[in-house]
Amino acid sequence: MNDEMKTAAITAAEEILTETSIAQDEDADENFEAPEISELSKKGYQLLKERNINDAIYCFKRILMVDENNNYALVGIGDAVRKQSNFKEAAEYYRRCLNHHPGNNYALFGLADCYKALNQYHRAIEIWEQYLLHDDKNVTVLTRIADTYRKIRDFKHSKAVYLRVLEMDEQNPYAIIGLGHLHYDFKEYRDALYYWEKMVETRRDDVDIRVLTSIGNCHRKLKTFEEGIPYFEQALRRDNYNFYALFGLADCYRGMNRQHLSLEYWNRILEMDPRNKVILTRAGDAYRGLSSFDKAAEYYHRALNVEFDTYAVLGLAETAKIQGKYDEAIESLRRLIQQDPKNYRLYLELADCHVKRNDKAKAIAALGEFQKQGIRNAFVAAEMEKLKS
Repeated sequence: MNDEMKTAAITAAEEILTETSIAQDEDADENFEAPEISELSKKGYQLLKERNINDAIYCFKRILMVDENNNYALVGIGDAVRKQSNFKEAAEYYRRCLNHHPGNNYALFGLADCYKALNQYHRAIEIWEQYLLHDDKNVTVLTRIADTYRKIRDFKHSKAVYLRVLEMDEQNPYAIIGLGHLHYDFKEYRDALYYWEKMVETRRDDVDIRVLTSIGNCHRKLKTFEEGIPYFEQALRRDNYNFYALFGLADCYRGMNRQHLSLEYWNRILEMDPRNKVILTRAGDAYRGLSSFDKAAEYYHRALNVEFDTYAVLGLAETAKIQGKYDEAIESLRRLIQQDPKNYRLYLELADCHVKRNDKAKAIAALGEFQKQGIRNAFVAAEMEKLKS
């Protein structure tokens, strides 16, 4: 293509792309001389760094009007629209680049990230493995592969790739954090702690707040509540409104049966999110544990005003039962059984209400309703045996 044809093509591109800020500069158009493609490419990538997405796309499309299969322009537009979360469109540009430039690392990297964002995890892994054929020491790609194996719950391959990264970089934070998440996902909480605590040892005051709350959550799961509290407190000192730190502290104090302390944090969450039915129910439970029955009922009703919630109705039933309001408790439990007829706990609570009313026959009948569904449950069977004997 000669210079005259190039100039004509670029002028046509300017007319098509008049919506961009560069195309609106009429003086520049009048005195336009075709720049080198490399200069346009550099300018486009600089605009991308500055997050000036539309003008970057404009530059890359000017190149494509002259060289329709230019790899820098195709990858550049792919990167630009990927930054706008248009993953399907971005993938099209990366694939178009790879059709003409097989093995282009930047196109492979971008395409794999698009597949991951679109939850097409197996395809993402396949593309990243193609990338590794050209650069098998790239820890960024390796950690992405390990993360994606974790997403599809492939423990063996995920762990192997994370460990491969640590062989190359023993302090790599992404691999260490990833191993923590991997073990946590598979309920191996002590192993998760091992990796996350390594991050605390190496980073100390610079450790990511999410690592602190993750360690706290491991202790919650292991019911070592006292050991989890310092990590949640450290996270809260970093961010006074961090939901996970507030929830973690509240739940730890709940597990330690220190309801007055758990309430402090439940209510702090409710200051930010007053219609959170889960937190309203937890706060109701705490008030019930402190024998503040009216306050407990208030919070349960607040939760139900947001949306029907099994635990809120169950909380009202248990509150009524403690107060000796057995008819009210039975009515609430019957409502719940209609919603969740296979929940054995509801029948046990219902039977207990009848026992407290000195009506053993109705208690046995309530448990019998559950057993008629053909569900075997050791707790229900034991209670039935106890009542019959």
